[in-house]
Amino acid sequence: MRIGFIGLGIMGKPMAKNLLKAGYDVTVNSASPAAPELLSAGARGADLPELGRTCDLVMTMVPNGPQVKAVMLGGTGVAASMRPGSTFIDMSSIDPTDSREIAGELEARGVEMLDAPVSGGEPKAVEGTLAFMVGGKAEVFRRCEPVLKAMGSSVVHCGAVGAGNTAKLANQIIVACNIQALAEALTLAERAGADPEVVFRAIRGGLAGSAVMEAKAPMMLSGRDQPGFKVDLHIKDLDNALSCGRAAGTPLPMTEAARGVLQWLHESGFGQDDHSSMIKYYRGLAGLQPPEQSAERP
Repeated sequence: MRIGFIGLGIMGKPMAKNLLKAGYDVTVNSASPAAPELLSAGARGADLPELGRTCDLVMTMVPNGPQVKAVMLGGTGVAASMRPGSTFIDMSSIDPTDSREIAGELEARGVEMLDAPVSGGEPKAVEGTLAFMVGGKAEVFRRCEPVLKAMGSSVVHCGAVGAGNTAKLANQIIVACNIQALAEALTLAERAGADPEVVFRAIRGGLAGSAVMEAKAPMMLSGRDQPGFKVDLHIKDLDNALSCGRAAGTPLPMTEAARGVLQWLHESGFGQDDHSSMIKYYRGLAGLQPPEQSAERP
């Protein structure tokens, strides 16, 4: 099986590398700035029409629905050169409505589709331990599951096309609200005279402990904001969640509140920082200075 991989950013590049490590024949977009690094690791290079024409499976990892549509369905889109019987897997986090629209266009060309967004951020992309939430036909999922398992430790079939992105939106709501609560709690601890690092150690083993806390509390405590997942990308995901909520008639007040904090960060020039930067909002409200950056903190 020859796999075409499009979108070699923070997440996509290590994911493509893990496919190569697993022994897959991988072709990447030769126009990508990251292509030389992948070529040196054993990938082939091709322009998008050739990639679509020569690959059995095409995968995308791009920012949002418009980018997926442009890559696949635009004037020079990959879909036009894909063979009937080939498969497309979109691993981007997009609106489920967009996933279903793209799948409908591809079905008319005889191309199968899965939507398979991921959770875990850059560290798990590097480790190959991402969580995949997958929508699409069961038989297509079974055929592609080994490929996804080369990049992830959890691969769950959630239902028809669009169900994967619905699950991802639920994930992003929970992550955003957890980060917001964590930022608020650590700020309270410091203003109330407790050492927030000690508070973190005290509560991490109890019911409040979570993967979000383990990943983001150390970043908040040290002031490190190098992105594993950017503020602006989380705004995009929450916008998609709110759009989905409106379509489903489901109010999402906590999502609205978290989105407001992220928007403040964007407008304050922190849109490219890690979403753990939500603590900057709360520290600002409380009149606290940013913590000094330190590699020594846990």
